[in-house]
Amino acid sequence: MKTAIYVRCSTKHHNQDVENQLLQLKTFCERQSWDVFKVYSDYESGASENRTAFKAMFSDASKHKFDQLLFWSLDRFSREGVRETINHLQSLESYGITYKSYSEQYIDSSGIFKDVIISILATLAKQEKVRLSERVIAGLEKAKLKGRVGGRRKIDQTIVIKIKELKTLGYSNRKIAKELSISNNTVGVYI
Repeated sequence: MKTAIYVRCSTKHHNQDVENQLLQLKTFCERQSWDVFKVYSDYESGASENRTAFKAMFSDASKHKFDQLLFWSLDRFSREGVRETINHLQSLESYGITYKSYSEQYIDSSGIFKDVIISILATLAKQEKVRLSERVIAGLEKAKLKGRVGGRRKIDQTIVIKIKELKTLGYSNRKIAKELSISNNTVGVYI
């Protein structure tokens, strides 16, 4: 069976990477004698459907380039919410692609309770995103009470204009950052 693997971690947590997920998913495929067609890796929030590898995976799924999608867990697949997550999984089914969660064995497109389980887990995944946001806000409030200010440093509007000018001239984000003595992330915010 041609199996695609989808792995994701958020860039907001710099101590994370997808290697742990990938190692176990590839090992699992070997044990099942499944051929790994392709690995799709995202380093973006699961709350967005505009993830590069996620979109590429759906494009390939629509062309039936693989038979099955394997992902680590539902929250690694999507944190967009119940409706959106179920829509993604139903889209896979409409393309004739089965799906399976490695760490949640009951999330399998051949299981009879799949829709109920997926609804519950998608809700929990979205709630975890909300709780994470609440913890960040609470941490910023605590820091503010101690006299520290969090968040991104504001930059002058002339720098923003210069960023956009350099980008239209074909400069890479890294080159713009170096030229203007700002971080790559700051450049990305204004492009």
